[in-house]
Amino acid sequence: MHRMRRALFESYVRNFIFGVEDSLVSTVGLVSGIALAGVASRTVILTGLVLIIVEAFSMAAGSFLSERSGEEFVMQKSVPPMHAIIASLIMFFSYLVSGLIPLAPYVLIEAEGVATLVSVVVTLAALGALGVVASRLSHTASAYRAIQMVVVGGAAILLGVVVGTFVGI
Repeated sequence: MHRMRRALFESYVRNFIFGVEDSLVSTVGLVSGIALAGVASRTVILTGLVLIIVEAFSMAAGSFLSERSGEEFVMQKSVPPMHAIIASLIMFFSYLVSGLIPLAPYVLIEAEGVATLVSVVVTLAALGALGVVASRLSHTASAYRAIQMVVVGGAAILLGVVVGTFVGI
């Protein structure tokens, strides 16, 4: 029973970390790239919202299907969907809420260049905080996990910025 609870908790933590990280990185990469391509702030906000909502649902659906498949593989029989539903809801809400972090500066700051810079900085800080949370949950080194999150996420952000800059030229 303890092993089963641990496996469920592990799944929920994995979905939370994955949802937050993917949302932060995908959203800031997209909105930064779009903003640096020179489109209007309203378009950046609309594009960001569409991405966040569609991807939150898509990631939740993928989580549901993969969690259910994984459980059935381990059990070698059909299992009730409750765990997969909970995991997918964790994925959905962690993605949805986290995506608003990099999008908020475009709503709150009129100067697009400043909004982009603030969005990237706030997102990198959120990734660092996520690394600390992940390390606390796994009882590993906080600084290492925070740096790992910032570097890996930062690479994806850089890709969005580079593509947006070159396409916008």
